[in-house]
Amino acid sequence: REWDPSLVGFLSSLVYFFVMAFVVVAVLGSFGVQTASIVAVLGAASFAVGLALQGSLANFAAGVMILLFRPFKVGDYVEVAGVAGSIKSIAIFSTTLATPDNVRIEVPNGKIYGDIIKNYAGYDTRRLDMVIGIGYGDDMAKAIELIRGVVEADERVLPDPAVTIAVAELGDSSVNLIVRPWVKGSDYWPLKFDLTQRIKDTLDQNGIEIPFPQRVVTVVNAAS
Repeated sequence: REWDPSLVGFLSSLVYFFVMAFVVVAVLGSFGVQTASIVAVLGAASFAVGLALQGSLANFAAGVMILLFRPFKVGDYVEVAGVAGSIKSIAIFSTTLATPDNVRIEVPNGKIYGDIIKNYAGYDTRRLDMVIGIGYGDDMAKAIELIRGVVEADERVLPDPAVTIAVAELGDSSVNLIVRPWVKGSDYWPLKFDLTQRIKDTLDQNGIEIPFPQRVVTVVNAAS
């Protein structure tokens, strides 16, 4: 009852045809018809079809495995076979995705199951990773306090695990702070957009500079 409806229908049809073939051969045998040659012909035909459709059979086998083990489901946002999008449907031979700009992509199941699958909706929560740069002359402790206040004031930020805000690196033009709150998967992108804007506004209001790359050029006048 917990199997995917697509898999149930397909396996039902497959079992039906196998049973019908077995019954026909058995009935012919009961009437005295020699079935050895029929079985041999069916076996040879199956072998030839298998060779001709080995790519399709690989996709079929992968489709069955996907439907059985369910590494993703319809509606999940995934990255598979080098493409990313939301799962629209899972068929026996291919899976249909829709990209964020609503482009339909058909991916053969063999490429999906034989590669790495990233399911961004696989867990209920996700960690939001942000990097905020401040100037070398700014007060790091004050900047961290201001950012923490903005992040923890948002109700969508989960209290556990706790928010991580720390100095990540000393860059060429800025001191880079990492900001890592945990959120529900459905809140990931809305919260990222909102926090980016509010952190920028808060740092501006308190005189904390968000620097941009700069170069110092020294011109030397050579004596003519």
